[in-house]
Amino acid sequence: MEGRNPRRWWILIVLCLSTLVLVVDSMALTVAVPSMTEDLKATAQDTQWILDSYILVFAGLLLTSGSLGDRFGRRKVMIIGLLLFGAASLAATVCTNPGEVIASRVAMGVGGALIMPSTLSILITVFEEDERGKAMAAWGSVSMLGLVGSPVLGGVLIDHFSWHSIFFINVPVVVLAITAALVLMPESKGPWQKPDPLGAVLSAVGMTAMIWWIIEIPKHGAFGGSSLVSLAIGVVALGGFVIWENVVAEPMVPLALFKQRNFSGGSLSLTLVQIGNGGLLLVLTQYLQFVLNYSPVKAGLAFVPMAVAALIGNGAGAGLTARIGFRPLVLVGMGLMAGSFVLLSTVDADTGFTVPAVALALLGLGAGLAMPAAVGALMGEIPPEKAGVGSALNDTIQQAGTALGIAILGSLLASGYADKMPAGSSEPARQSIIGALAEAGAKGDAGLAHAAREAFTSAMSTTLVVSAVGVLAAALLAAVVLRNKKPAAAETPGTSKEDVAELAV
Repeated sequence: MEGRNPRRWWILIVLCLSTLVLVVDSMALTVAVPSMTEDLKATAQDTQWILDSYILVFAGLLLTSGSLGDRFGRRKVMIIGLLLFGAASLAATVCTNPGEVIASRVAMGVGGALIMPSTLSILITVFEEDERGKAMAAWGSVSMLGLVGSPVLGGVLIDHFSWHSIFFINVPVVVLAITAALVLMPESKGPWQKPDPLGAVLSAVGMTAMIWWIIEIPKHGAFGGSSLVSLAIGVVALGGFVIWENVVAEPMVPLALFKQRNFSGGSLSLTLVQIGNGGLLLVLTQYLQFVLNYSPVKAGLAFVPMAVAALIGNGAGAGLTARIGFRPLVLVGMGLMAGSFVLLSTVDADTGFTVPAVALALLGLGAGLAMPAAVGALMGEIPPEKAGVGSALNDTIQQAGTALGIAILGSLLASGYADKMPAGSSEPARQSIIGALAEAGAKGDAGLAHAAREAFTSAMSTTLVVSAVGVLAAALLAAVVLRNKKPAAAETPGTSKEDVAELAV
């Protein structure tokens, strides 16, 4: 059709590759942590910084990087991000101490923050509304495959090589994505506007402080010690950011988007879902490995039902959206997700894998239906000239939800596990199931191992009930706030509108 980029489906492949590298790195790293910690002689604090340094930088810079893409070119910013991410990944393959790994992860966080908003903003400017659902479904499916496949790939690489190899796998994907972007992808940007340096600084400081506060909650509580300082800095900086963006002539972030019901409703619903989902993979991978005694590779393969069901949900949702609108898919999908959490909460140490497999399939199907529809609803409210910073705003809110979910659910799991352990258990055994199983193995104490597994599954059940409540709250919010908008129907030749993207090959 007139006005449509003829290479848009090839461009989608580039966007999928760019997103895939972020997903693969994040999930493969979770499998590598034990061997990395042992090899580097890393302390628990070192390990936390290795994991948290990336998310702190990533979340803190999303809004700024989104506005940079709108101003200077989304393809340009994405390619710079890919270059930085690939170079930092290559540097991580030769790291010999925790400090070097942390520095590499910080650089990867900067690169990731440049990549993520650009991918979604390019997608919504290249694809017209009637095709956008299919494009988002494909984009989401690739992310889901990476989410499930990367722990398996990471386990295989670690078994045959070393933990360094999980960083090296990023490099060929980055090279392929950059090459394809240069050959296939046009540039797109919004109208030129004055820079907003104060807004950039306030958003970066505020989001970094808030994410740090969330990360510290399990250790120091919400208002204890340094947590209170982080919270105060975050509130002051973000409060100042909101005030400034409402008075400056050319704001970096269009906060008026929150006046659109589909944007505000979709964003808040996705945040609640991310709070519920936040600790799911962390909880289930521990259940599979420490309760069911699965290897890392087998634990990764256990998520295949979720991936297959998500692909089915994505495919079905792309067609149904045009017929029935966004809201029914969001409600049905989130209902299935909540049901899967309730089903998972019924497992115990002797359940086996049948019930988790069914629950994971329900979760994948629900997520496949709900998530692309919710994202489509909110992204449809963003004007093309603000696509980068608008998608970054959505990404930032979801990242905060994920971090909050991990903090809340991780804290619930840890405290619930400690409470369920028998009186008189040693401190290492009460702190984690890993410590209990190590002690049980050293002493040949089968009773302690069984008690630890029972305590873990009991705490896991409580945690997953909280997750179910979070997802049900998201569904309720979507039902009340979202308007049931349908994507525009495909236009006949001769009546198509001008391409929404400002393209310059």
